[in-house]
Amino acid sequence: MSAPSPASVQDALDLIRRGTDEILKLDELEARLKLGRPLRIKAGFDPTAPDLHLGHTVLLNKMRQFQDLGHQVIFLIGDFTGMIGDPSGKNATRKPLTREDVLANAKTYADQVFKVLDRDKTEVRFNSEWFGKMSAADMIRLAGQHTVARMLERDDFAKRYAAQQSIAIHEFLYPLVQGYDSVALECDVELGGTDQKFNLLMGRGLQEHHGQPAQIVLTMPLLEGLDGVNKMSKSLGNYIGINEPAIDIVTKTMKIDDVLMWRWIDLLSFDISIADAARFKAEIEAGTLNPRDLKLRLAHELAARFHGAEAADIAVAGWNAAVRGEGDTAALPLTDVVVPAEGLRIAALLTAAGLTPSNSEANRKLKERAVRIDGDIVEDAQHVYAPGFEGVLAVGKRTFARVRLIAG
Repeated sequence: MSAPSPASVQDALDLIRRGTDEILKLDELEARLKLGRPLRIKAGFDPTAPDLHLGHTVLLNKMRQFQDLGHQVIFLIGDFTGMIGDPSGKNATRKPLTREDVLANAKTYADQVFKVLDRDKTEVRFNSEWFGKMSAADMIRLAGQHTVARMLERDDFAKRYAAQQSIAIHEFLYPLVQGYDSVALECDVELGGTDQKFNLLMGRGLQEHHGQPAQIVLTMPLLEGLDGVNKMSKSLGNYIGINEPAIDIVTKTMKIDDVLMWRWIDLLSFDISIADAARFKAEIEAGTLNPRDLKLRLAHELAARFHGAEAADIAVAGWNAAVRGEGDTAALPLTDVVVPAEGLRIAALLTAAGLTPSNSEANRKLKERAVRIDGDIVEDAQHVYAPGFEGVLAVGKRTFARVRLIAG
């Protein structure tokens, strides 16, 4: 890389700052960008679960932006730290993974992250490369570079200590181990969620101790899930998995409210630039753009990212057919629902198809005239739908499925 112009440095800073929570320190980042060399950008992922959701991709998206700016991205798989268990945000000790769990999850991670990152521009590393060679004496020396008092400054440790909840000694090693990763990789920038700030700053301190320039710390906010309130999480059921079918990505994205849409655009979109977002916001405020149309554009982008443009086109067409009555519902994927040989009434069928959580909720929706089959409001709640039935079931305007009933 040749020395960048002041304008290009500012453009890079604008892109890097988009959606970020904090950059420590911004002036240091600007100075390194002016060096005209590719910076080494690291983000670590402990393979604690095999499947990624959109919340996980917030960091990956920022890594991709650094790649597009010409920098070297390091995707660090914490196969060693994963066996310790990161206590971040936890009020109890996290159960360490077995080596087999870590390796299996790591393979799945690698298969998924390249739906966002450029494979040819990504350096994949495992922190067992250096920690596997460390002796017990090396680890003791590393532990000697920090104090218990400083560890207890970490919010989750402090809360657990004050509540007289147990903190295992190995948990104190986690921030040190993550920090030393930055030393081993000679990182210029480390990315992490806001809940990782303590660990990221540990990397700065350890680099200085080892005579390296201290890395810039960039924290990204935790993405709110479909409920618009809580962090996206599988345990809360408010997530979109990146391996979910394209139609599910589209339909779930269309359910988020208009306020959350802007947050998702900032953190998840590559196609909608900062300038585009400002223009669209003005158009929506002026009443010349329907938020639904912008949300559908975002939904298409996300579906295309993980499944390709053709699958995204089909998913959007299916959504338009089911929700807006535009087009052929045959574009929707067909889901088989197993029912008894004698069939099911509509309330039980909606529950079996996963469109309502219970028969009582289904009956409530029927009374509200919010249930449709192939676009027609269901009038007869007692009609039995037998194996062989096929059609589009819809509850309200945003929950639907094209189903085929088969005998169980």
